[in-house]
Amino acid sequence: MHSYCDVKILIFFRAKMKIILFSRPQIDHKAEDLKRLFSLIESFGFDYAINEEFASVVESLLGMNIDAEKIYRQVIETDGVESLLLCLGGDGTLLEGVHRLADKSVAVAAINFGHLGFLTSATRDDAEELFRHIAERKLTLQPRTMLEVVWGERKQALKALNEVAVQRLEATMVKIETRVNSQLVAQYNGDGVIVSTPTGSTAYSLSAGGPVVAPECGCLLLTPLAPHNFGMRPVVLPDSAEISLTINARHGRAMLSIDNNTYTIENGTQIEIRLAKEHILLAVPHNISFYEALHSKMMWDVDIRN
Repeated sequence: MHSYCDVKILIFFRAKMKIILFSRPQIDHKAEDLKRLFSLIESFGFDYAINEEFASVVESLLGMNIDAEKIYRQVIETDGVESLLLCLGGDGTLLEGVHRLADKSVAVAAINFGHLGFLTSATRDDAEELFRHIAERKLTLQPRTMLEVVWGERKQALKALNEVAVQRLEATMVKIETRVNSQLVAQYNGDGVIVSTPTGSTAYSLSAGGPVVAPECGCLLLTPLAPHNFGMRPVVLPDSAEISLTINARHGRAMLSIDNNTYTIENGTQIEIRLAKEHILLAVPHNISFYEALHSKMMWDVDIRN
């Protein structure tokens, strides 16, 4: 079982660290935000790399030419240079950035240009403070567990930071036989089922009625989606559990989503899910905790009686 309770590690960078920028073109970027971003990179003396989709947005909005050697494509390689991946957007952007990262030991930070953002704790207004924390070695690394998933004839496991979800593809319900360590848990009849990490407990699982789990807990969550049996409830499992999902779809197909990537799967497909051996390192300012993010983003400070 993997457990990362009370793990707090400061980032120690050598001189001339590289900031690996990642964003998506659909993010509502403003010229003033991007100008400030590149000004901060220059003023703190960092090198940088940028994904080609985001580079096109920057060149268009700022009228600048980015050197070709600073632009990367689908896979993020660090080439042995001390680096930090900085994602600009919402949690979906961070998830895509993580999946492009070849070396999962590279720390991942984020500035929230999106909406709710449990993973992207810093805001546009916090950008300068975030860069200062990087330069002054004041970011805390939070190890976040991942899932690995295989199914059908696929030999190579895919990874998920938030969740793996199996859902109906057609208008009718799907039946999912769910086993944990070869023992039958349930035949979920309904819209589907979600297997999530503690990090993913504040994502899709939460909207389906699953519990909020602190990210350092060593567990997995099994959350049914609109089950036809009202007695079915989310189940918290040890992260040593091996989960098997077998699909029975009336029209022969269902949908498998692994974080923000989706696949069509055939009737009878068996999906195997377990804790991955690797994890990511989420870098956050030392003065921001999961609990602070929880009560502010969920607005638990708001007294609805007033």
